[in-house]
Amino acid sequence: MSRSDKGAKRVAEALSRPGPHEVLRGDLALVGLPGVVFSPRRGLGLPAVAFGHGWLQPTRRYDELLRHLASWGIVAACPGTQTGLLSSQRQYAADLRTTLDVCSGVRLGDGEVSVNPGKLGLAGHSMGGGCAVLAAADESRCRAVATLALTETLPSAVAAAKRCDVPALHLAAGKDRIAPPVGHAEPVAQAWAGPVQLRTLPKASHLGFTHGRHWSDLLLDGSPEGATRRTSRALLTAFLLHHLAGSSEHDALLDGDLPGAARQQLAGEGQPTG
Repeated sequence: MSRSDKGAKRVAEALSRPGPHEVLRGDLALVGLPGVVFSPRRGLGLPAVAFGHGWLQPTRRYDELLRHLASWGIVAACPGTQTGLLSSQRQYAADLRTTLDVCSGVRLGDGEVSVNPGKLGLAGHSMGGGCAVLAAADESRCRAVATLALTETLPSAVAAAKRCDVPALHLAAGKDRIAPPVGHAEPVAQAWAGPVQLRTLPKASHLGFTHGRHWSDLLLDGSPEGATRRTSRALLTAFLLHHLAGSSEHDALLDGDLPGAARQQLAGEGQPTG
């Protein structure tokens, strides 16, 4: 293992653990949009990310990840709309943009938390990842995009990626039978107009990024995986801290090859995200 890879592993281990902030959980429904929001107990001018849930998935399956991001100083919110079989991906992308409006437009917690409108990002899992790309293509405030086991959407996330010039991190699942990387995350990464990283977690399944049990486990592929969640939350935290909070403290993880989540070379790849 090279020195840079050892550095990436050390940072991943640190970022997979909770950060220094005490975390509050709130309800987006109080401002008219079903969903959840996690934030540090206090802090002004914080970064924020709107996170999209996967197809059929309740927001609670992402509470662990959202809470983790908040513990590192990032306000993280997930709209709980479009959870049915016939969900509208176009509408869910709009709901993600509305979530950014909510996070940046109101004081959170007990009024001791505010978000800087210049530090906004979009992220998501499965359908929510594709919808994050759709939202980013029409959201000038977005500064970064991250996806987990992204699925193609209608309208097309691949087409939308051509209009996204902000940094992106796409994490694909090597054992994904719902959204194999070659037909979903890879085309989006190839089409991305800005700096982009694509990493495949070879042992991960489509639902490996989620937490807890749900009836959709019987319908979809895979199940929650502790190792997948640890690796992905470390990478997402490093990426969002760099591009939304302006922190370079954890760049060794973005610049190095993490065992089990190595960077993939893309044809005509531009500048790295780190």
